[in-house]
Amino acid sequence: MGRIAVVTGASSGIGAATAEALAGDGFEVHALARRADRLAALAEATGCTPHVVDVNDRAAMESVIGQLGADVLVNNAGLGRAMDSLVEATVDDIERTVATNVTAVLHATRLVLPAMIERRSGHVVNVGSMAGLYPLSAALYGATKGAVHRLSTNLRLELRGTGVRVTEICPGRVTSEFYEVAIDDPQRRARTLDTGIEEITAADVAELIRYAVAAPTRMNINRIEVQPTEQTYGGSQFVTTEE
Repeated sequence: MGRIAVVTGASSGIGAATAEALAGDGFEVHALARRADRLAALAEATGCTPHVVDVNDRAAMESVIGQLGADVLVNNAGLGRAMDSLVEATVDDIERTVATNVTAVLHATRLVLPAMIERRSGHVVNVGSMAGLYPLSAALYGATKGAVHRLSTNLRLELRGTGVRVTEICPGRVTSEFYEVAIDDPQRRARTLDTGIEEITAADVAELIRYAVAAPTRMNINRIEVQPTEQTYGGSQFVTTEE
């Protein structure tokens, strides 16, 4: 029987690239996303099984992945709203971001773990972010990815002795559709998109996920931080208070 991988947020970007990479490694890939046309194209290109489902629909998630007995879960679905200011965030911005980036990840993981523990093998891969590890002016998004970081470290401890592995992938700037959804204002979006650097690609991140999953079962890749060579984090800032 072939190995089964579940990838959420698979209609584009890192999710689509990961589905392609794992399918190439012989996994029976189940690709989850909301956009049926994108999933259909992915299925035609990779042979994956598409599931048109919102990760926030708990009943649908239970129906789709609850009985699959997945060997690998890639929690990739996520979004960012109010990226520059919590003060400007709407109630919907907060609820959507937390529900997708945190609550849905918890529920998807809860659904796959029983079979993994019973089988004494499995792998949960959480796509986090450098925003969850380092201070950035993205309080809402950073808080949700910080939760993914803590989930990954604590889950690893909870699962000791079960044979189930947990990996956190923390990308910096990736060329993707992320900011098309994250920023509504066209001018601000254009400024944000124009970094002037060579960004890493979704395929780059998918290759890291593939590497972690393909590692010998005796080895757990705890966390991978990856960013463009021309991007860095940290430092100190001094800004005077405006009167």
